[in-house]
Amino acid sequence: GMGYAVPGAVIVVGLLLPVGWLQARWPESGAGYLMTATVFGLVWAYLVRFCAVALQSVQSGYARIPVSFDDSARMLGSGEWGLLKRVHWPLLRRSTAGALLLVFVDVMKELPATLVLRPFNSDTLAVVAYQLARDERLGEAALPSLALVLVGLIPVIMLSRTLRSNAA
Repeated sequence: GMGYAVPGAVIVVGLLLPVGWLQARWPESGAGYLMTATVFGLVWAYLVRFCAVALQSVQSGYARIPVSFDDSARMLGSGEWGLLKRVHWPLLRRSTAGALLLVFVDVMKELPATLVLRPFNSDTLAVVAYQLARDERLGEAALPSLALVLVGLIPVIMLSRTLRSNAA
């Protein structure tokens, strides 16, 4: 649950230290390539960083489900999977969708982990905007930056509409 409080650069260092040790111990293992040149390392870093956001959203959804629903479903003969499929999933659909939207927005704007662990010749909007701004090409950096804001705004609008409809 502490992943969201830890900066992306610290998570990258924490992920690459064991990989560096493994590469020094067994150079032929290819662990360095797997973690820094494929999507696997990036997804791993995102999971460590943003799992807390998704977990808290889903846990708040679970907290709103009364225990009596579980008891009633079990009395009617529902097993664990039936309880999840027929009772929990319909009630958790909105909080899960909210968690997905929050994680999507956060992943889209994550820069340190993406810069270090991204596969070769692949850039996200945040990386392109950063590289153009770093090169002091601010006019060219404006378009990817605005696109990042606009693409990130769509899930936020969807989430606020969902929250507004829940409150009504």
